[in-house]
Amino acid sequence: MKKYFITGLLIWIPLVITIWVLLLVVDTLDQTLLLLPPEWRPEQWLGARVRGMGVVLTVLIVFVTGVLAANFIGQRLVKVWNELLHRIPFFSSVYSAVKQVSDTLFSSKGEAFRKALLVQWPREGMWTIAFLTGVPGGDVANHLQGDYVSVYVPTTPNPTGGYFVMLPRSDVIELDMSVDDALKYIISMGVAVPNGRTENDEARSERPAQER
Repeated sequence: MKKYFITGLLIWIPLVITIWVLLLVVDTLDQTLLLLPPEWRPEQWLGARVRGMGVVLTVLIVFVTGVLAANFIGQRLVKVWNELLHRIPFFSSVYSAVKQVSDTLFSSKGEAFRKALLVQWPREGMWTIAFLTGVPGGDVANHLQGDYVSVYVPTTPNPTGGYFVMLPRSDVIELDMSVDDALKYIISMGVAVPNGRTENDEARSERPAQER
């Protein structure tokens, strides 16, 4: 009974959590419908609330914004808009920091979070997976002798928390592993091996046939 119950949990838990996360995202994006005038909202002309319409509206808004900002006039308007926001006390400091991070992460020319690394953490002899975020800049670079890289060391199983450290490039090992695979490895606490097998699968394959 215990074996069958655990097997059932292993099937249902990932499915239920995935569906729950997707519904949470959809319901959150559905709040964008509140930006529309009441007479334009889908429930007014469909007679019922349609879950997911906010997702369509969000994607449409983002796409149209990108199209408008891609031309010369749009770029000038975005520049004026950014200058205006940078003049608002307190808001400007938060907005500037967030914008700089987003520009770095989503820029096609940036290297942030595009490489998985192997680093010794939290002490020599202990290894963990980290992500390359760039190179030290500003006055920090003036106090570091040699070739350094900026690294983000995520925590397990929640990679949204972690530590930002600067290490000599010679102390990091670049992995032949995608960022997605590295994140799966971290979130699963080492259970989901990047090649698609689990640690238990590898342990079984290494056992002699007579022990199985």
